[in-house]
Amino acid sequence: MHTVVVGTSGVSAADVVAVARANARIELSEEAVAALASARAVVDALAAKPEPVYGVSTGFGALATRHISQELRAQLQRNIVRSHAAGMGPRVEREVVRALMFLRLKTVCSGHTGVRPEVARTMADVLNAGITPVVHEYGSLGCSGDLAPLSHCALTLMGEGDAEGPDGVVAPAGELLAAHDIAPVELREKEGLALLNGTDGMLGMLVMALADLENLYKSADVTAALSLEALLGTEKVLAPELHAIRPHPGQGASAANMLAVLKGSELTGHHQDDAPRVQDAYSVRCAPQVAGAGRDTMAHARLVAERELASAVDNPVVLPDGRVESNGNFHGAPVAYVLDFLAIAAADLGSIAERRTDRLLDKNRSHGLPPFLADDAGVDSGLMIAQYTQAALVSEMKRLAVPASADSIPSSAMQEDHVSMGWSAARKLRTAIDNLTRIVAVELYAATRGIELREGLMPAPASRAVIDAVRAAGVQGPGPDRFLAPDLAAADAFVRGGHLVAAVEPVTGPLA
Repeated sequence: MHTVVVGTSGVSAADVVAVARANARIELSEEAVAALASARAVVDALAAKPEPVYGVSTGFGALATRHISQELRAQLQRNIVRSHAAGMGPRVEREVVRALMFLRLKTVCSGHTGVRPEVARTMADVLNAGITPVVHEYGSLGCSGDLAPLSHCALTLMGEGDAEGPDGVVAPAGELLAAHDIAPVELREKEGLALLNGTDGMLGMLVMALADLENLYKSADVTAALSLEALLGTEKVLAPELHAIRPHPGQGASAANMLAVLKGSELTGHHQDDAPRVQDAYSVRCAPQVAGAGRDTMAHARLVAERELASAVDNPVVLPDGRVESNGNFHGAPVAYVLDFLAIAAADLGSIAERRTDRLLDKNRSHGLPPFLADDAGVDSGLMIAQYTQAALVSEMKRLAVPASADSIPSSAMQEDHVSMGWSAARKLRTAIDNLTRIVAVELYAATRGIELREGLMPAPASRAVIDAVRAAGVQGPGPDRFLAPDLAAADAFVRGGHLVAAVEPVTGPLA
């Protein structure tokens, strides 16, 4: 099994995906253990002093003015976890919770939080045992950290609340810890607060969204090329010299991908045939510009994620010179903005894909294809309602593109009076990515059928490879009407699993 070693300088996006989705094993580096011990010594020294220090010997948020006596501090740390574990609604997906816990461990190991090494080891042990705290959909405002989600995770470390075992069965957390010989943690000064105070949930979802979108943007370039081919469009608009004079990197990459897919096609460039065209429609001709803008948005989001992955997000923090200082680094605005930006770009990519699908089905605009790509139009409806489904998904994508980060709602008696809503931005982006996958799958289904209906002209070798692979995956080709939902589900699985890109690249070489 792959092992991820957590040190003091952060982790990579690949590490997050490996732990969240592939159950990679976690180890703490010697450097991290030493940094944990050193920072803890600072906290212990401050805890022994009579002066109040926020998070060490005071209450929290609007209650930070109360000085807490030594005999009540362990209770204070337990209480913050119990009271903040106030989530409601459906359970959050296992991969999100694992990413959330792993990223909190990453910050703990930075040596800036003052948490003892044994707490960090317990966090790693819980993840390695496949124990997943029950975390709920609602409870984070994306400021002072993803408080409720992280609190439910901390509750599991204490042996309280519910968690899911490696067998997928939910049970009391204490029983699951005991079954794996993991001792519950007894929290000391600052540790409860340190386990709750980070952008880990929204960051974990951002990292996984970028991994999913990497596949989807390549897939969308492929389906756009297939649609161009099925519509007898021209590949001349993809020429590198045209994109060099507007040098957006994503645009050039998308155009190059489409050109690679179309290489050797007999279907492209028929503008001067029986139904002459001067230019293709925007949804065909401008595909690289739209997908490319989304790719450049991803590049910015990836930069933000990389910076956040290298960050220690907590309040207060232990600085290298031994000071413990309050700060606002837990605010989720940097992550929230790019989560919303990605949802906007995804909605536009879905929208242009749907327009190409509609063009393939309309006999007045498809340049010779049968209405709705039906076998016997009138008797058969063909893919008419597949486009309805795609349109419904696009419409929801537009609603999901409304920014969450433009909102704020005050909390904690106006102490936390401006929040990021980054968790909400991340949750809706996950739904948007699911929808975008389905939208691309419908375009794939329509475009491959359209190409097969162009008798007498050979598609590009890459297109032929896609058609062969998607048919082998259970997505049927042209013919009389049949139960369509299974075909669409198979196309969805084909795109979602990366099989579309895998089918093309042996012919085209690696796509950008």
